[in-house]
Amino acid sequence: MLILSIAILVAIFVAAVWLPVNMGLIGFAAALALGVFGAGLPVKEVLAGFPADLFLTLLGITYLFGIASRNGAIDWLVARAAGLLGSHTALLPLLVFLVAGVLTALGAVGPAAVAIVAPIAMRFSRSHGFSPLMMGLLVVHGAQAGSFSPISIYGGITAKVLTGSGIEPDAQYLFIASAAFNAAIALMVWLFYARREAVAGTNHEGHVEVPVLDRDGAWTLAGLLALAAGALLFKVEIGFMALMVILALAMVAPRTQQGALKQVDWSTILLISGIVIYVTLLDRIGTLDAISALIGQVGSASLAVLLLCYLAGVVSAFASSTALLGVIIPLSLPVLAGGHIAVMPVVAAICIANTIVDTSPFSTNGALIVGNAPEDERPAMLRKLLLYAAIIVGIGPMLAWAAFVGLPGL
Repeated sequence: MLILSIAILVAIFVAAVWLPVNMGLIGFAAALALGVFGAGLPVKEVLAGFPADLFLTLLGITYLFGIASRNGAIDWLVARAAGLLGSHTALLPLLVFLVAGVLTALGAVGPAAVAIVAPIAMRFSRSHGFSPLMMGLLVVHGAQAGSFSPISIYGGITAKVLTGSGIEPDAQYLFIASAAFNAAIALMVWLFYARREAVAGTNHEGHVEVPVLDRDGAWTLAGLLALAAGALLFKVEIGFMALMVILALAMVAPRTQQGALKQVDWSTILLISGIVIYVTLLDRIGTLDAISALIGQVGSASLAVLLLCYLAGVVSAFASSTALLGVIIPLSLPVLAGGHIAVMPVVAAICIANTIVDTSPFSTNGALIVGNAPEDERPAMLRKLLLYAAIIVGIGPMLAWAAFVGLPGL
């Protein structure tokens, strides 16, 4: 079953390349076939892996920001934010990185921060000639840079898991490690695209005139503020909060609903849902546990940590980083028990490997980047983000391991 389930996952990606069909649809079919006929599970249990929270987030956010895009509220926000920098518009990528990082460091869940910052970053990219992919990546890496602060969601989960395992957590070490690592990745992305744009001659200064908000735009702006307050201050689930704002706007500003539903990226929602269901099934039938057991048989502690980093990175690219944190850290305890390797560097490497891949379009953050791209640019954005995700899954865990554990442990 282990080899079969992994082979099917590879076949899903190959089929998606060669066949003109949504990869998520193939994932749905593969999950049902493997789960029902291979593992003998009822259909209900197979479909229990449907990412309802992710579906709700994508639906609510793309719907709400579709409204804001159509009535000028986003244009107004973009112009005001750009005005704060004056003529220094080259610093806009740094601005979106820092804003996303501050939000998560203050306790916002990553998708909430990305959902708030990504639409503005995408608009900056169009008005100032930046690469949309670069701006989206800086938003996600910014959110990850602050995601392990002592008061953050990830930081709290990690501390709880370590304490429950009898290990004293060092919250400041983990926060600084994640912030520095993501800042370094973001800097490389920024320099890469700045160089390309300079060579191509496309890095130009944009000018955005401040539009005047009409009544509908003002109500929408108030709704966006309510979204931010609900998600950041009161910890309301971002997708649910977005739907509540949409319903409120339907009552006070009915015209805002016209054409907004077309902005929902149903193809991306289908793609992500199908793949997540399949990966959840792999966990349900024991494929992930079997891989973990094989890692536990590795003789070198440092090499075992490297394999755990890759397990965390590969799985997290398709599943919930939050849920995986509570699973992957305990798997490192047998490695740490020997006392031959420092605890917090290992934890930092695994945590970073687990979250650095959240740029994947199969994760909530990556999906939000795709969903906030203009409709005609979404297929291209999806392909580019898939390529970047493949690169970061391939080298990200290795870089995290090398930075905090390193070759001397071999």
